[in-house]
Amino acid sequence: MKAVILCPGQGAQRVGMGKDLADRFPGARAVFEAVNEALGVKLSDLMWNGPETDLTLTHNAQPAILAHSLAVSAVARDKVQPVAGAGHSLGEYSAYGVAGALGLADLARLVRLRGQLMHEAGQKRAGTMAAVLGLDSEKVVQVCKEASTAAEIVVAANLNEPNQTVISGDPPAVERAGDLARAAGAKRVVPLKVSGAFHSPLMAPAQLGLHDALAQVAMKDPAFPVVANASATAVTDAGTARTLLDQQLVSPVRWVESMRKLSEIGPGATYIEMGPGNVLSGMARRIVTGATVVSLGTADEVTKFLDG
Repeated sequence: MKAVILCPGQGAQRVGMGKDLADRFPGARAVFEAVNEALGVKLSDLMWNGPETDLTLTHNAQPAILAHSLAVSAVARDKVQPVAGAGHSLGEYSAYGVAGALGLADLARLVRLRGQLMHEAGQKRAGTMAAVLGLDSEKVVQVCKEASTAAEIVVAANLNEPNQTVISGDPPAVERAGDLARAAGAKRVVPLKVSGAFHSPLMAPAQLGLHDALAQVAMKDPAFPVVANASATAVTDAGTARTLLDQQLVSPVRWVESMRKLSEIGPGATYIEMGPGNVLSGMARRIVTGATVVSLGTADEVTKFLDG
């Protein structure tokens, strides 16, 4: 099946994630075991049994979602012919894993470090995020500029849909931007429960630490183009992938542009979301007119897909 691969980001985690896959498919179980070994901890126990408070911690949630996405890929790969892929924030790492650009053990350690560095950056300079709903993304970008000062900044961090944008930055600036967005016609501004101002300049300390890790990890050219969050361009070589992953933490997730680029690369392809939840599937339907979308997260979904 001609497919565009989509991999979810942080927030998709839930207690019990992937257990049914491991119980039903030996290939999926092997992925979870390999991640456990790479990290030196029983991450799968936390994924399957909780507690949720620990699973939600950034350094646990990120490798857990990665493991789930790659477990699905391991089971479904023989039926899928990817023409392109992308992942939302953390999911970009998963997409490179599906594309064979990074090995599983390296990926697991890399995203765990990424989560730790993001958490530490949030402790050094407290930041927050909020979702702005019902306002054009260009207007959100403008209100962020108006709300920012030399000492307090806010930026459009996740351009998820034409009328759904997540803003990120110093709490007072995020609050000002929220007020301006409402005045400009936003239907809702929803504060998000996060440990930092992700995809904003406040993540610069995390970027520094991740830069060194990315420089040292072995990376190959992806087997299919991966559309990068930071540029919304199709990446086909390891050098460009490394550079754009390095920029990702402090750059906006240009998801609308990324989805449109994917639709150009793979016209008529089925969009397959691999991993927990179906958030990206919903976005794909709303961004790409007439998109055929499949969510593969549970054992039943994967079995139905394989038998279809």
